[in-house]
Amino acid sequence: MDFGAFNLLQHRDRSKSPHQVLADSLEHVKLAEELGFSRVWFAEHHFSNYSLCPSPLLLCNQAAAMTKTIRVGCAVLILPLHAPARVIAEIALVDAMSGGRLDVGVGSGYQPYEFERLGADIQKNKVMFNEMLDMIESGLREPVFSYDGEYFQQPQTAINMRPVQSPRPPIWIAGRDPNSHRRCARDGYIPFVSGGIGGADALRQQRDQVEQCYIEEGKDPASIPLGVLRFACVSDDKAVIERYVDGARFQKRLANALRNRRETMVDDYMVEEVPDENEESFEQIMQNLLVGDAETVAERICQEIELYRPRHMNIYFAVGDVPHSAILNSMEQFATKVVPAIEKHFGKPLAEINDVPMPQPLPMAAE
Repeated sequence: MDFGAFNLLQHRDRSKSPHQVLADSLEHVKLAEELGFSRVWFAEHHFSNYSLCPSPLLLCNQAAAMTKTIRVGCAVLILPLHAPARVIAEIALVDAMSGGRLDVGVGSGYQPYEFERLGADIQKNKVMFNEMLDMIESGLREPVFSYDGEYFQQPQTAINMRPVQSPRPPIWIAGRDPNSHRRCARDGYIPFVSGGIGGADALRQQRDQVEQCYIEEGKDPASIPLGVLRFACVSDDKAVIERYVDGARFQKRLANALRNRRETMVDDYMVEEVPDENEESFEQIMQNLLVGDAETVAERICQEIELYRPRHMNIYFAVGDVPHSAILNSMEQFATKVVPAIEKHFGKPLAEINDVPMPQPLPMAAE
């Protein structure tokens, strides 16, 4: 297995400019490579402080230009918000410019606020998502492709910049939709789930669902290359841990407001933070997350690895208004203290823990 670093480019601290949020995120990229993380990931969201990144492909390209070996990924591209042929061409371009280091995470989206402002219908997002995924598969693999779907039609088209990775970059599908998990099993995609501010048991339940979908498709559930997004903060400072947990709760509150049409905008694009009904206590959230000193975090991660067997763990280091210096310290302690403790616990190098091969793209029917 391996670990990645996720950056949402969240803007909570009004004293910090959006430009500084961006600069900090790029510093995380450089440190992640130095510390041996496998990937850096960037989200896509629009028009709110939940995330300041409207184009993860642009950030992936910049991250690749600043580094040499670390992989760069979208977590995720919201497919129904894109013009299919254009995003296919841009995926190919970024893969070429990165030297074949791109991972393409995709999702169907969940925030009506951004769909409305980009002229997209969120009620149709699932069908549009699957049609676009069909087109991405064809457009990246075939010299010429066309498509005739319910929502998208594409005349015969050649994507003139080809990806370096053959026949296409790895595709990760985010979310809890069983139909997407079945598609992962059938088509060689990678399931990508999020723990949110819940505990390890919730992720085990998601693993169980993915396993059932693989079984239904005639696939060995032991072969699942499960990707997981997880909140984690390593610090000996109680105040830093509490600020991090508060930041994770802040992120969840904004996500729920934007998901359920309860958002109230203040200062242009700032979503007003309002507690959720029936949300867990601060103390319970702290128990759910991978937070504490290096020994505590390592112990919890070892338990989670045994519980739901991730192939890749994508770590949220930067949330809310956690100070930049604390984020860098957390990343460093994670790499230099937590990872060695995990390897000691399992008695093997990280790469040999849950060593499930990443799926290879299946041949096209015409090949």
